[in-house]
Amino acid sequence: MSRQQGAMGHGPGGGSMLMMGQKAKNFKGTLLRLLSYLKPRKRKLVAVFIAAIISTVFVIIGPKITGKAITVLFEGAYGKFKGIPGAAIDFEKIGQLLLILAGLYVLSSLFNFLQQYLMSTVSQDTVFDLRRDVNQKLEKLPLKYFDGRPNGETLSRMTNDIDLIGSTLQQSLTQFITSIVTILGIIIMMLSISPLLTLISIVSLGLSMFVIRPILKRSQKHFADQQKTLGQLNGHIEEMYTGHQVVKAFGYEKAAISQFKGINEELYRAGSKAQFISGIIMPMMFFIGNLSYVLISVIGGFLVTKRAISIGDIQAFITYSKQFTQPVTQTANIANIIQSTVAAAERVFELLDEEEEQKEQTDTVLNRTEGAVRFEHVDFGYGESLLIEDMNIEVAPGQTVAIVGPTGAGKTTLINLLMRFYELNGGKIEIDGTDTRKMPRSELRRKFGMVLQDTWLFHGTIKENIAFGKTGATDEEIIIAARTAHADHFIRTLPEGYETVLNEEASNISQGQKQLLTIARAVLADPPIMILDEATSNVDTRTEIYIQKAMNHLMKGRTSFVIAHRLSTIKDADLILVMDQGKVIEQGTHETLLAADGFYADLYNSQFSEKEAG
Repeated sequence: MSRQQGAMGHGPGGGSMLMMGQKAKNFKGTLLRLLSYLKPRKRKLVAVFIAAIISTVFVIIGPKITGKAITVLFEGAYGKFKGIPGAAIDFEKIGQLLLILAGLYVLSSLFNFLQQYLMSTVSQDTVFDLRRDVNQKLEKLPLKYFDGRPNGETLSRMTNDIDLIGSTLQQSLTQFITSIVTILGIIIMMLSISPLLTLISIVSLGLSMFVIRPILKRSQKHFADQQKTLGQLNGHIEEMYTGHQVVKAFGYEKAAISQFKGINEELYRAGSKAQFISGIIMPMMFFIGNLSYVLISVIGGFLVTKRAISIGDIQAFITYSKQFTQPVTQTANIANIIQSTVAAAERVFELLDEEEEQKEQTDTVLNRTEGAVRFEHVDFGYGESLLIEDMNIEVAPGQTVAIVGPTGAGKTTLINLLMRFYELNGGKIEIDGTDTRKMPRSELRRKFGMVLQDTWLFHGTIKENIAFGKTGATDEEIIIAARTAHADHFIRTLPEGYETVLNEEASNISQGQKQLLTIARAVLADPPIMILDEATSNVDTRTEIYIQKAMNHLMKGRTSFVIAHRLSTIKDADLILVMDQGKVIEQGTHETLLAADGFYADLYNSQFSEKEAG
């Protein structure tokens, strides 16, 4: 199993969530690139736009027709009241107008349904394409990309950011179209009734925006403080409850509670200020709006007495003036959402633009692998400076090679180069005389099996986790592999046996049992070359014996590379490579290295002394 596969099991810790209002660095370029994902669905989008416009227009016409019905009712009633001969309420005309009104609203609902249906398919298809592209990209990224970033950040880009794009396409885009059409339509309808009253409505709206703008700026500052403090509070709570035993053991409860109270008090202050200031906005808008309604009613009433407009038009105009504020506010909110969406899209496109692993120009296949490995003048560095310089190693088929050295010596780096997770700066690595760069990576990695110190198991049954090592493995092969790894007994003691479902963290089995399952998976894969990280450091002595037996069986007849932390476990290795600062400074058997009385002897004796002292 490769380290890339293992990386898939990490949780979403450390990822940064995209805050609303965050702006893209290249808004125009990112927006155009995002729109390119909509090109294959341009016919559906045109249909969405047309449906949105028709639906909105029908709604806008409604108050005008209602006004006409009110005018007919008023004129008939007024004529009867004044005793005008032949005056009567024309119920037939009112009925016709109401039928037309009902028909318009029904048609508006139908077109709105069509618009939402089409837009849902457009948004989901677009999100599907984005997720597919991101998933394909992740498969092509080199290991250095994952080593250099928190896993949560990558997950956030693939889930949160793409979800935000989908929800914006589904809701905000059609709402934006509807709001623009509504604003234009209402202005046209109000102008057709009375330019003077329209001017009053627009001036009052402008006055509202002018008054609330400084309040919005102040509230945004307090909301930002509230979000920042909330993040601090969540972080503090997570730390204290995750390390609850340590907090108890060191008597840190009072200090933790005091710290919590301080952050909570700060959150209270920021939250109350933010809510209070933002709470002023709506009353002020209502106040200015009500002043506008008073002016419209007074001036409109005066115009009615002068027979400049009808009473039904006044009713329609008041309805329009009430409807006018909502789409303007929605448009402002959607503009902010679009900023955040484009910023999210930019994060996704940054991932899609990451440098991929070098493309392979070969299809060389090793039909049979003996397991001979050779490092020839290998140079490698993560940056400009070289970590490994002029490394030369010769490993015969079936040999067990132990790699030892202090932290940061380059032990894991050597394994990463062997499996071609990183590309060499110079030299070459050969397997059975074939340069690994002349093999497809997938073909090369099939020659290796890995058992790491940090186990990786996925959510699924035990049988499925073992079968991960071989495509199309039969139940019999899985059971034989489990027996070989000394895992069969504990599996059968579980309530569901091999069908027992492991949770996301595989916390329903012990650490040692997890390690036995990873060994069983490697046994099933039956690779010619094994890579073993010290797998017994976190288990009890009895389990360590089982794991050691399983690993010895696994290494039998195979070329094995063992990263050793406890030197007592690799005494029988055919070759021990002693690494320090990226170089192999000593190599040989356990006895010859002890006899040389060098770096390895000092390392071994220091561990032995520590054990005796313990």
